[in-house]
Amino acid sequence: MQPPDAASPQLCFGQVRHRRLRPRENAFAYGSYYLRLPLRAMGSRGFDCRLASRNRFNLLSFVDADHGDGKRPLVEWIDALLAAEGVHDADGEIWLQAMPRVLGYAFNPVSFWFCHRADGALRAVLCDVRNTFGERHFYLLDTGGAIANGSELRARKVFHVSPFCRVEGGYRFRFMRVRRAQSEHTLACIDYDDADGLLLQTSLSGLAVRLSDAGAARAFFGFPLMTFGVVARIHLQALRLWLRRVPFYSKPAPPEQEVSR
Repeated sequence: MQPPDAASPQLCFGQVRHRRLRPRENAFAYGSYYLRLPLRAMGSRGFDCRLASRNRFNLLSFVDADHGDGKRPLVEWIDALLAAEGVHDADGEIWLQAMPRVLGYAFNPVSFWFCHRADGALRAVLCDVRNTFGERHFYLLDTGGAIANGSELRARKVFHVSPFCRVEGGYRFRFMRVRRAQSEHTLACIDYDDADGLLLQTSLSGLAVRLSDAGAARAFFGFPLMTFGVVARIHLQALRLWLRRVPFYSKPAPPEQEVSR
């Protein structure tokens, strides 16, 4: 496996962890992988890889239209969104973290756009959250200045994701990125607090390598049909909660605003 560099697409291997604290405790963890793409450095270029492709079918693929507004080039779209929200100094690299399509299919519960300044400091994070009803919402995490590695960021919950959680309270995010000589580790932690306090703890970890045929083969054969499995696990965990009589809440109307903070 090749170590990653600052201008190459990355494949990250790690683990998803989720823990519900009440009214019934429920926890699970499973291996996973995801892409991290330096959008400005890549431009419209594809991948230097036979088993993973950009905008065409392969074992693993990344399709630009799955992200942003599905129409404009990704960098143009994110720059326009940030400018509309008053963020004018995220003129450095934009790293998009998302699951690839596997045999043409993908479902991303959440994708992250890490928006940096020209000096390399993290300036804002856009969280693209999707539910199994085909809806999506963007949470923009913006402190007005540089975001320190591992600092806590907050957003009020306005979007329905799980029928076992009310649309209330808020999220607390922490993002960590640790670079070493031959490796790069990433960690995203999301805690959800409802009206009664901490309810859910979720994390996504990863060890980055440069996207290559060896890495793509390891991902495809080591985690068979992973994106199909994401949807299956969501419904399996929902069934477990329902059987344990965790309160069920009907889906409310989606929020009127596409982007919130």
